[in-house]
Order: sequence, then C-alpha cells, then structure tokens
Amino acid sequence: IGIYFASQESVLGQAFSGTAFAPIAWVALTACWLVAGASALQRRKRKYLLETQTGLDGLRGISWREFEMLVGESFRRRGYAVEETGLGGKDGGIDLIVRKEGRTELVQCKQWKNRQVTVATVREMWGLKAHHHADAVHIVCIGHFTPDATAFASGKPIHLITGQTLLDSIRAVQSNQAALHVVQRIEPIGNSADIACPACGGGMVKRTNRRNGQFFMGCSQY
Repeated sequence: IGIYFASQESVLGQAFSGTAFAPIAWVALTACWLVAGASALQRRKRKYLLETQTGLDGLRGISWREFEMLVGESFRRRGYAVEETGLGGKDGGIDLIVRKEGRTELVQCKQWKNRQVTVATVREMWGLKAHHHADAVHIVCIGHFTPDATAFASGKPIHLITGQTLLDSIRAVQSNQAALHVVQRIEPIGNSADIACPACGGGMVKRTNRRNGQFFMGCSQY
C-alpha cells in the first residue's frame, strides 16, 4: 500500500515518499485501519447479541455495555439511525440518541437485575427531553417500572420498555430477518402483494438473491 501511494502524484503520495513525513503518513494509515477494524468488530458483536437472544436470562447474563449495544441494534433493525453516547463514559442519563423520519428520540438503558425503575429516573429523562428538544424518550430495563413511574409517563411521549417488551421487539426483528433469508425458487406471479408475510402479515414482494440470482419472496415492510 505504501509503495502504491508513493507512486501517486498527490499530497499523500509525497507524504509516503518524503523522508520527513513518511512516518506520520504510516501512523495515520495504520490508525485508519485500526478504526475500520474496530468498527467492523462492533457491528459483528451487535449482530451476534441480537440474533442470539432467547429470553430474560440472556439479557441478565450480558454486561451493561452489551445491553446498550443490544438495545441500539434493536433500534437499527427497525430503521433508526443510532448514536451511541453512553458507552464507556458519563452520559447524563442518555445512552442512545435515535433518529428516524425527522424525529430525534433519547434512550436510557437500565440493566438492573433486581430493581424496579422508579419515577425519579422517568422524571430525569423527561427533563432531558425538554433540554435537548427531543420528540420522545425511551427507558429500557430488564424488569419493570414502579406504579409511580408508569403513572408519570402516562399521556406523555415516554416509552417504558420492560425486558419482555424488548424481547418481543427483538423476536419480531429476528423473524423478519429469517423470513428475508428463506430462499426458494419460484415462478413469476401476477400480484405478489396478495401473499402475506408469515412474520407480520404484510404484503410480500419478489426479490433476487444476490449470491445465486434466484428469486424469492421477501416482506415488503423490511
């Protein structure tokens, strides 16, 4: 790679060929590769976390950081752009910022194994929503919320997500993914929208497998 860049008539090529800047250029290139590699590993881990979840015990068995990654991936699979703000640092109560269709929503993850989420946490997120001018907030936990917390959230754009609700969302995404990857040879049909998706009941459309060129039916909502 270094030889290639050195042969190019560009600033980067001159950096590689020049004795003064060559070490800096190599360090920059190495840093770029490391960042790209770390990003790829993170994507693989998020995918693995989501696709292997089967129950509440699995949610309790992962670390708090993995729990945040899992929640973020569940939003990604539903079409949200996800910004991870809480991984490894102080976040002021915001672990994820998710965006979709012009809306910005805040997410807090509570991997408390033996504690209910109280109204104090819900009030804190409500205040952060106003401060950041967000459209809604989500509080995700493994267990449940206290009655006071549920009452405070009622009628407000505050989504209280229990561990079971999170699992239901993950299973729906897993089902859609599985349906999308079922490849079967079919003949062209007149109106594929008449066929219902086995996962969500929506219309199906004809797709082409990128690997082998075969036709298959996939959910139009995916």
